[in-house]
Amino acid sequence: MNPVPDIYRILPEVILALTGVAVMLLDASLPPAWPRRPLGWVAAIGTTVALWASLWQLSLPEGSAFFSTVETSAFTVFFHVLICGIVLVALLLSLDTLPEHTHHQGEFYALVVFGAVGMCLLTSAVELLLVFIALEISSISTYVLAGWRKQTGRGPEAAIKYFLLGSFATAFLLYGIALIFGATGTTQIYQIALLAPTAQNQSLVLAALALMLVGILFKVSAAPFHVWTPDVYEGAPSPVVALLSTAPKAAAFALLLRVVYEMFPNLRSLWAPLLWIVAVLSMTVGNLAALRQQNVKRMLAYSAIAHAGYLLAAFAGIGSIGIAAAAFYTAAYAAMNVGIFAVVTLVAGYDEQLSLIDDYRGLIYRSPILGSLLIFFLISLIGIPFTGGFFAKFYSFTAAVGGGAIWLAIIGLLNSGLAAAYYLRLALVAAQRPVGDQRIPQAPKPAVGAAVIAALFLAVAATLVLGIIPGATLGAAQSAAHTLQAPPAPAATAVTDPAPPAH
Repeated sequence: MNPVPDIYRILPEVILALTGVAVMLLDASLPPAWPRRPLGWVAAIGTTVALWASLWQLSLPEGSAFFSTVETSAFTVFFHVLICGIVLVALLLSLDTLPEHTHHQGEFYALVVFGAVGMCLLTSAVELLLVFIALEISSISTYVLAGWRKQTGRGPEAAIKYFLLGSFATAFLLYGIALIFGATGTTQIYQIALLAPTAQNQSLVLAALALMLVGILFKVSAAPFHVWTPDVYEGAPSPVVALLSTAPKAAAFALLLRVVYEMFPNLRSLWAPLLWIVAVLSMTVGNLAALRQQNVKRMLAYSAIAHAGYLLAAFAGIGSIGIAAAAFYTAAYAAMNVGIFAVVTLVAGYDEQLSLIDDYRGLIYRSPILGSLLIFFLISLIGIPFTGGFFAKFYSFTAAVGGGAIWLAIIGLLNSGLAAAYYLRLALVAAQRPVGDQRIPQAPKPAVGAAVIAALFLAVAATLVLGIIPGATLGAAQSAAHTLQAPPAPAATAVTDPAPPAH
């Protein structure tokens, strides 16, 4: 059997990197007066090719490359496809909603694609130093994108807060990597899984686990590491928030799954209760804070914190059940959250003149399609049947019950009822007919073209498919889960790649 060339293992990342470079070169080559919108199409086409390359990797035998630093498996392919799909929808949304006069528009598309390189690499890395590099590639791009609207005070504020707090979180992760290297003498995840249980200094192992969890939980905006989320969501442009609230979190949750289930499975008695507590805090703090919000994006930010808690409930599941439930929830949340921020983008405009809940009054009468889509995505976020949100919560809470965390599932159900209050408040305001001659301010309508229509169609279709026929996605999630069970046997030498995990 011929060995698989190493480059095939990182083919999606290579395509995305080349796409970003092509966008920047074309941007520098075009005359200043020429529009940069076609560069967005270049980025979208490159992302589509990367998505196809991710699916093609399913035909490769499971294995690692580049001296066991990256691997290809059903797990990596699942998250590669998810991240590329999110990035594609975010690019399509930006094509019609990003004003032509926006400064350095070509760089915007390049930053989105370069961020996707880091996110994809983060899901396939099985070497902690590469994990750190991938996280930095993703983070640097998103820091810049968060402050893209420099003409407003909220944009730079969001970028600075995100950068400073993100740097602290990255430092925690890096210190955790250093400690686990001190305890085991390696940064290769599979070898750590074999050596950590017998390490002489178990206190270093425990400290490494704690520090790495802090760094990762910040990236998923779980309480009490969530303080950056509302300000960043409010200050960043809505198309950027559609990306920030989904793709980096998907990559971070993939890393969290790999760390706890694959690298520290022997410490389940420690990390499972800890994540149990974080899940409860995230649900409760997120929902209680969202009830008080009048700004739509801040409300959705606290909603994202609560959804991080719902997803973390799946980590109470045993083995592949918990992994599959968490992966499915990540996909469902990405679909409905990208969709609702697409609607917010079209309603409020790039400058977000309509940012409050009351500004959405009578939306369904002003724009029946946008009003209906807003209510549809809100229903999915609540978890009503026949939407992706319902099965996402069902599988997550089922996994928690199967793992013995019955009270966690009960708290999750109560919080879901609490969340319905603020979701339904926005839905009722959108469906409420203006009283008398009440005048509702309207933001300038963006040029809705084929790109934004395609973005909305993909978000709606994914949310419906995951709610009506979730079997295919759940099957892919279960296949991904089975690749994160037992670590492989130790390598014969330090130079050759170890055999892929035995399942």
